[in-house]
Amino acid sequence: MQSDFFQASAKILTVAELTRAIRGTLETKFGAVWVQGEISNYKLHPSGHQYFTLKDQRAQISCVIFRNTLPPFAQPLKDGAQVQIYGQISVFEARGQYQLSVQILQGRGVGLLQARFEALKRKLESEGLFDSEQKKPLPKFPTRVGIITSPSGAAIRDMLNVLKRRAPRLEIL
Repeated sequence: MQSDFFQASAKILTVAELTRAIRGTLETKFGAVWVQGEISNYKLHPSGHQYFTLKDQRAQISCVIFRNTLPPFAQPLKDGAQVQIYGQISVFEARGQYQLSVQILQGRGVGLLQARFEALKRKLESEGLFDSEQKKPLPKFPTRVGIITSPSGAAIRDMLNVLKRRAPRLEIL
């Protein structure tokens, strides 16, 4: 019965063939595009290439600026900067990942996500929540621990077994 599913005429692709086909489709369909977003996870690689994530509130895409593509910026790139980018969609076949190869980058100030983060930080600071007098000393040994994981996975069972042996009085949340 299972052999009916695999018909002799069916084309079975290798991973490389599928990735190459995806690359061709993406690079042909989109070509070069303008995209606006906020920079995060910025890294300047020793090779001179620059890597970062361009994001908005609902999505993100990996970006690369190859070392000889653009002249040095008057202001260095940094996380939280709002930018408009003109670039080419490309697929890195070895990892099966797509990215935007940046050809033009225009700064547009501080991004919305960064601005919200800074506003929240200022608000909490004005409430005195970062003052050292507000901070409570951490106990030498915790009495209560919260574990965030799947309730039915092996990780929670392993953690509970280890904690039961090593810290039987510990309260687990």
